[in-house]
Amino acid sequence: MSERRVTIAFADGVADVRLARPEKMNAMDLAMYQGIADALDELRHLKGLRCVVLSGEGRCFCAGVDLGRLGDEPALRDLSPRTHGEANLFQNAAWGWRTLPVPVIAAVHGVAYGAGAQVMLGADIRIVAPDARLSIMETRWGLVPDVAGMALIRGLLRDDIARELIYTARILNGEEAASLGLVTRTAADPHAEAMALARAIAAQSPDAIRAAKRLMNALPDATAANILQAEAAEQTALLASEGHRETVRAAAEQRAPLFRD
Repeated sequence: MSERRVTIAFADGVADVRLARPEKMNAMDLAMYQGIADALDELRHLKGLRCVVLSGEGRCFCAGVDLGRLGDEPALRDLSPRTHGEANLFQNAAWGWRTLPVPVIAAVHGVAYGAGAQVMLGADIRIVAPDARLSIMETRWGLVPDVAGMALIRGLLRDDIARELIYTARILNGEEAASLGLVTRTAADPHAEAMALARAIAAQSPDAIRAAKRLMNALPDATAANILQAEAAEQTALLASEGHRETVRAAAEQRAPLFRD
């Protein structure tokens, strides 16, 4: 991967993914954006993957964009081309986690500023340290959230609260972020908590979990009729699956189910 900006350790269905530029507080330069893109591609092809934990090495999750490295980057002169599905390279750093077929849990400590906060928002679940500092900080630099932040914050917060956080770029701690709904919950050791949750998810039917994520991803844009139809289609497939039959057998035999991917 690009300059080893992202590392992946994989065991028992769980990928422990870490932003790995600790000497710069995991600040986002072009190599980091490309490293995330490479990691996402690797994860999509990783056999047996059931859940991802995303965190940062060193003192924090991610301090945001490295303005010194990205300031004159030619790739920023036109952000319109779609190079990664619906997204550009920079948006993919956050949006890619949402489109990954398995659940992603962000474990956040230290700071998650600007682009780092938006990468965090790409996760399905966000567990943060109570004293972590979070900010959607782009307006401080005369910019707008553009790492998929607008698409990800939609529906997550009450509209006026989202506007306040974006317009002011103010910093909030993990406890306030949890009270507002920006993050899922706080934990003294976010990474340990996220890994425990990931293992619990990995113990469930992988077919059911992937189907549930597809349905959850469809909710913001779909009509009720479309959601009901999608729900029925996913359930029809699951009822006929070996994974469902294994859960029934395991319950009858009073043992843990054994799933095959």
